[in-house]
Amino acid sequence: MSEFDPSLLVPIGAIALLLLLSAFFSGSETALTAISKARMHKLEADGHLGAKRVNFLIKDRERLIGAILLGNNLVNILASVLAASVFSALFGASLIATSLATATMTVLVLVFAEVMPKSAAIARPDSFAMMVAPLMRWVVFVFAPITRVVQLIVRSFFQAFGLDISKDSALFSVQEELRGAIDLHHSEGRVDKEARDLIRGALELDDLRVEEIMIHRKSIEMLDLDRPNEAIIQQALKSAHTRLPLYRQNPDDIIGILHAKDLLRALWNADGNAADVDFEAIARKSYFVPETTTLQEQLDAFRFKQEHFALVVDEYGALMGLVTLEDILEEIVGEIEDEYDSPVQGVRPQADGSLSVDGDVTIRDLNRAVDWALPDDEAVTVAGLIIHETRCIPDVGQTFSFHGYRFKILRRRRNQITAIKIIPIGESAAAKSPN
Repeated sequence: MSEFDPSLLVPIGAIALLLLLSAFFSGSETALTAISKARMHKLEADGHLGAKRVNFLIKDRERLIGAILLGNNLVNILASVLAASVFSALFGASLIATSLATATMTVLVLVFAEVMPKSAAIARPDSFAMMVAPLMRWVVFVFAPITRVVQLIVRSFFQAFGLDISKDSALFSVQEELRGAIDLHHSEGRVDKEARDLIRGALELDDLRVEEIMIHRKSIEMLDLDRPNEAIIQQALKSAHTRLPLYRQNPDDIIGILHAKDLLRALWNADGNAADVDFEAIARKSYFVPETTTLQEQLDAFRFKQEHFALVVDEYGALMGLVTLEDILEEIVGEIEDEYDSPVQGVRPQADGSLSVDGDVTIRDLNRAVDWALPDDEAVTVAGLIIHETRCIPDVGQTFSFHGYRFKILRRRRNQITAIKIIPIGESAAAKSPN
């Protein structure tokens, strides 16, 4: 080892400065990629200047990352070259000098230019990002021509292999990202179940169709106009519903909707004489919608038409069911019960930890009620899920296991499964296995 040359203080000082710059680039990269774009948008809307600068940078993340990596590699390589010259001056141009320079720079870069700044950036990404944003804007501006060339080279290379990395080729939609974020926060205990269900319900209106939440035609309460007026009025007054479809001869032939207020007004005008009530005259026009309409489309239609009630038909015009504004709102806020609603919604917890579930309970309602995750892609109701999975209409007493639950058929009426016992059995039973 030769005598220390005071002139080496200049390259050593330059190495220290380059390591500081490397730490700046490393910390900036971590902070600017870890921050929440939504949170920065909110801060900018509140008038925060630092957030505005950060949003300007992350608007084009590819250009930003390119500038950061370019700057980081430049300073690290230059620092390594200077370190090699310093150790060569101290130990001569030998393998020992090269090895010492490599080992020393590896430790310095790893500790002071990578781990320390990135740990600080992860701990406080927002404040770190807003602190480095003013200087980083100049870095991006200076390196813009070079990073533009690099971007073109990279995109051309990927396109040669059929890969599209443009901004518009996102793998997940915004709704999917929000759903994933809210599910993550719920699993970490930072968002309660009610808030999660509320947000997910609002996000999924575009993914659900009215056929998935409608009241099936067999459960619709209708009024037959071929019956005597007294019997019709008596049925209407006993009903828990304020809007009832009217038909004559064939239930598929709906001629209008009777509103309870219109019936009471007609009775008042007729001095209570039921025989004088003309149901067809007071009936409101029926509003039909196709079963493939999404809930968001139907909600918008209800608002535009100022309607609360629609009859659902299939592609052939046959009546399938009905959907109300309340049904759609319940997909967002959960079950809305009034003084006429039954407290029993078809899901009954049992003492042994199982559930007794009516077959016509929808999978979405069951999942929301007990926080399960049964799939609802191929079936709407629990009975429909069992039929889909078993490819048959099971007999009473049969038991099936799939998706981590055991399903036992309790009751069946003709070809309809009316009651099921469901027991969670864990992930080990995910494969379907009839007993």
